[in-house]
Amino acid sequence: MFTGLIMEMGEVASLTKKELGGRLSLNAKALAPDAGLGDSISINGACLTVTGIKGDLLEFDISDETLKSTNLGWLKKGDSVNIEPSLRADSKLGGHFVTGHIDGVGRIKSKTLTGDVYKIVIGVEERIARFLVEKGSVAIDGISLTVVDVFREGFSIVIIPHTARVTTIGFKGQGDSVNIETDILGKYVAKSLNRDKDESLMRTLAEEGFA
Repeated sequence: MFTGLIMEMGEVASLTKKELGGRLSLNAKALAPDAGLGDSISINGACLTVTGIKGDLLEFDISDETLKSTNLGWLKKGDSVNIEPSLRADSKLGGHFVTGHIDGVGRIKSKTLTGDVYKIVIGVEERIARFLVEKGSVAIDGISLTVVDVFREGFSIVIIPHTARVTTIGFKGQGDSVNIETDILGKYVAKSLNRDKDESLMRTLAEEGFA
């Protein structure tokens, strides 16, 4: 479990792809000293397990599914990524609850600077957009952000100068990919409502002799 508050931007040392996955190595000077084998760490919002530590270098094994369903599969040496350690029981809870399970990849459609604030429009599949609400929470490449507007196949966010400086969203632009995780609370509410509808339908069918 994470909160979407990025600890540092790490640098990709290597990404070696194999037939059924790959191995990612990152330089993470701030996080590596306190990391341990088996720790869960969010990389661009995707929850990965530390499988090797060599000084400031952290290594992760990545499944083929994660490579295909997130933007991690497109990383190359020298790229920057957002890094956050998992939430501890005694940690301050900022941001919002982030699981590290990516719903899909979105694309930046526009990025407009007004004063010192960026407004970014991100295109996503309709199946993702349906879980977004105005003023609700969303994780973009692991960053906890607030949704401004919601469209049928996209949404907008606003980025303050601090977030632009300390995360990858500051230098990403039109056409770039971002990992999307919608608010877990919204998913459970939607599932509960759909289940109630299904149960109501089944009761009606039974009463009418069709089930």
